[in-house]
Amino acid sequence: MRNKLRYCVGYAGVTALCLAGAASRAQEPARPAPSQEQIKQALDEQTRRLEAERKRLADQQKELIETRKSLDNAQRQLNQLRNEAGIAPAPAVASQKSQPTTAQQQSIAQQQPPVGQAPRQPDRGPEVAPIFEQPGVLTPHGKFVLEPSLQYAYSTSNRVALVGYTVIPAILVGVVDVREVKRTTWVGALTARYGFSNRFEVEAKVPYVYRYDTSIGRELGQGSSTDNVFDTSGHDIGDVEFTARYQFNNGGVDKPFYVGSLRVKTRTGKDPFEVNNSTKVTGFLDGIETELPTGSGFWGVQPGLTVLYPADPAVFFGSISYLYSFKRNHVRQETDDGKVDVGSIKPGGIFGFNFGMGLALNERSSFSIGYDHSSVGKVEQNGETIPGSVTVQMASLLLGLSYRLDDKRMLSLSLGAGLTVDSPDVQLTLRLPITF
Repeated sequence: MRNKLRYCVGYAGVTALCLAGAASRAQEPARPAPSQEQIKQALDEQTRRLEAERKRLADQQKELIETRKSLDNAQRQLNQLRNEAGIAPAPAVASQKSQPTTAQQQSIAQQQPPVGQAPRQPDRGPEVAPIFEQPGVLTPHGKFVLEPSLQYAYSTSNRVALVGYTVIPAILVGVVDVREVKRTTWVGALTARYGFSNRFEVEAKVPYVYRYDTSIGRELGQGSSTDNVFDTSGHDIGDVEFTARYQFNNGGVDKPFYVGSLRVKTRTGKDPFEVNNSTKVTGFLDGIETELPTGSGFWGVQPGLTVLYPADPAVFFGSISYLYSFKRNHVRQETDDGKVDVGSIKPGGIFGFNFGMGLALNERSSFSIGYDHSSVGKVEQNGETIPGSVTVQMASLLLGLSYRLDDKRMLSLSLGAGLTVDSPDVQLTLRLPITF
C-alpha cells in the first residue's frame, strides 16, 4: 500500500513538471521571420565584400604586370650593356602573352623569394663568330683590341690562249696556249681597334703578303712533248687599310643593331705594274709575271652597312658594301724592254653582300655560318673597257667557330669554300683578338 502511494506521488510530480514547462513555453513570444529589407541588406553586404575582394585581386594583377614590365626594361638595358661589352645577351623574359592566370600569379607571388643581387654571369663569347672581315660587335669605350691573324688561300684556274687566225670555223692557223695556274697565298696581318665610345670605333690593319704561283702549260702546234712549268713568288707588305665604324641605334632584345662603316684602302703594297710581265724568260705566249705583286695598285674607299638582329640564342646578321677604286693616270708597265706607258687605268667597282647566323654553343664558344658574294666590275683603259674584261662573280660559303680563352683573349677560326670558278677553292683564317 505504501509503495503504491509512493508511485502515485512520483507520477503526479512528473506530470506537474511537464505541465509547468509546457505552460512556460506557451508564454514565450514567437520569433518574427526576417523581412525583405533585412534580406536585401544582407545581400548588399555580401556584394560589397565580393567587390572589394575582386578589386584587391585586380590591383594585385596590375602590380604584377607593372613588375613584369620593369623586369623587361631592366633586361633590355642589361642586354644593351652586354652587347656593348661584347658578350652574349641574357635569356629573354617570358612574354606577357603567356602570362599565368590570377590564381597562378598569387601562387607564384607567395612562393617566389625576395629578389637580391644577381650572381655574376660567366664571360661568354660573342654570338657571331667572326667569319667576315668586319667584327660582329663594336669595341667598348676606352678598350683597345690587338688582333693578329693568319690567312691561307689556295686556288686553281685553267685558261686557253689562242694566237693566230681562223680560216674556217674550227680550223686555227697559229698556236694554242693551254695553261693551269695553282696559286697559294699567305697573309699575316696585325689589326688594331680602339673604341672612342660604345658606338664608335676606329681600326687599322697592316698585312704582310706571301704569294706562290705555279704555271703549267704547253704550246700546242709547236712540237713540244713536255709541259712548261714556271714557278714565281712574291712577298712584301700589302695594302694598309683604315676603317671607322659607328652604331646608329641602341638595339636590344628583338631589336636590330645598325652599324655603318667606311674603309679606306691604300696602295702601299707592290702593285701589278711594278713587276715584269715577261715572255722571254717564261717561254709562254702572253707572258707571266716574274714576281708576284702584293697589292692592288689603286686607292679605294668602301662604305658599308651591317645589321645584327639578336634572337636568343641566335644572332642573324648581314651587310652590304661597295668598293670604289680611284683611277690612275700615266700608268707605266714594267716589261722585258723597259717601262711602257699604258695610259689611264680604272678598276671596276666591287659590290658585295653577305649574310648568316651565329649560334651560341655554350658560355665560351659560338658557331657561325654565312654566305659572302662579291661582284667585280669591268676594267677600263683610257676610258674604254679593256677587250676581254668581264664582270667576275665571287661567292663563298663560310663557317666560323670562336672560343673565349679568358676575359681578354678569344680564338676564332673560319673556313671558306669557293662556290664559283673565280673564288678561292679554300680559305682558312685564324684570329686571336686580345683586349687591353
